Amino acid sequence: MNEILKKNEKHLITIEDIGHNGEGIGRIAGMTVFVVDGVPGDLLKIKIEEVKKNYAAGRIIKIVNPSENRVQPICPIAEVCGGCQIQQIDYAAQLQLKTNRVRANIERIGKLENVIIHNTLGMKSPARYRNKAQFPVGRSGAQAIIGFYKKGSHEIVDTESCHIQHEINDQLIAIIKTYIVEHQVSTYDEKTGHGLLRHVLTKVGFSTGEIMVILVTNGRELPGKEALIKDLTAKIPGLKSVVQNINTKKGNTILGRECITLYGSDQIVDTLGGLRFNISPLSFFQVNPMQTEVLYGKALEYAGLTGKETVFDVYCGIGTISLFLAKKAKHVYGIEVVEAAIEDAKENARINDIENVTFYAGEAEEVVPKLYREGIQADVVVVDPPRKGCDEKVLDTIVKMNPQRVVYVSCNPATLARDLRYLEDRGYHTVEVQPVDMFPHTSHVECVIMMTYCGSKGK
Repeated sequence: MNEILKKNEKHLITIEDIGHNGEGIGRIAGMTVFVVDGVPGDLLKIKIEEVKKNYAAGRIIKIVNPSENRVQPICPIAEVCGGCQIQQIDYAAQLQLKTNRVRANIERIGKLENVIIHNTLGMKSPARYRNKAQFPVGRSGAQAIIGFYKKGSHEIVDTESCHIQHEINDQLIAIIKTYIVEHQVSTYDEKTGHGLLRHVLTKVGFSTGEIMVILVTNGRELPGKEALIKDLTAKIPGLKSVVQNINTKKGNTILGRECITLYGSDQIVDTLGGLRFNISPLSFFQVNPMQTEVLYGKALEYAGLTGKETVFDVYCGIGTISLFLAKKAKHVYGIEVVEAAIEDAKENARINDIENVTFYAGEAEEVVPKLYREGIQADVVVVDPPRKGCDEKVLDTIVKMNPQRVVYVSCNPATLARDLRYLEDRGYHTVEVQPVDMFPHTSHVECVIMMTYCGSKGK
């Protein structure tokens, strides 16, 4: 146990940086202290709430001297809601902090030098940008509550309006709250595993206006569903799909595997970069369409395609990047573990009349080596892995294939830096890094990286 700081002590602290969860970071007597809602440059009076061997956590009692980058959050519940972590930071400062975080990870974890790291590309209007929302559902007495989880907990913060979600969600949530009360629909309790309605998910096609509502239930019976559908269709222009998703497993996993279409279609359509995409309840689609075009445009630029290249798109999802690449490549092979996403990808290729792409469902660490053994080699590899980064077997096969370029799209600067180091040790050079702010007012940052092959070191 740390002897420098003790629980319930009060201290002054200057915030110097932010952590990967958006919390402020400062030091007291050499000990790192995390402070939720702290802004770099703040002088704060805090109360120590937790003490560990190598760090402590504190709560703000008073802002003694606010940072020049501290602003009033646009959302009235920003201090308690866990949906946004850094609304209290000026947006230009948010972008700089994200650039600094990417640089620190590249240099400290990846141990890479002389890499061009560009400033983070932000939005002109960083509000109402999300096309997908996931709302947990609960009750407070006789009232239904729908919103987001409180910071650091699974306690629901009731939300009437979210400033980073599409405006239509404000109406949808009000309708569903009324439905829950009028039809006495029970709500799920994570602790007991009892209750019917678990989550409400919404997906909105920003370019088409099409809307999908997904009701996640702990069972198949849904009382009053006809009345709910009648109310939604009467009040929500653009409603194309109402889906019931069945999830009877205990815990906090949001979606189950089974979907029942209660109204309309089992898909909605949106467009990106002139391409049409079918979006189903279980498929992944980037949540910020404006910045997705920026991100994918940069990936396409870094790929440097001339029309003669064979390209691997690893972790391809519903084929969004694959189809962008296919417009300028000889052939693209997309690999994704979620079978439903691959079916969507094939359909997306069909509706866009793109024939020079082939999709495979399976674990990337199994499919990529298999394709290589069958004699299919990539000139360019694009990877867009989950937060845990690339499986080492995938990276190893990339090295064996020896593509001239690797384009890495990352949502986690730490695992990105680790994977870049692995490839650097085996003959690749990290040329440049472009951070893109896909999630304003949160601590997350996306990056696109260009690597080129420069030798056989370590092979």
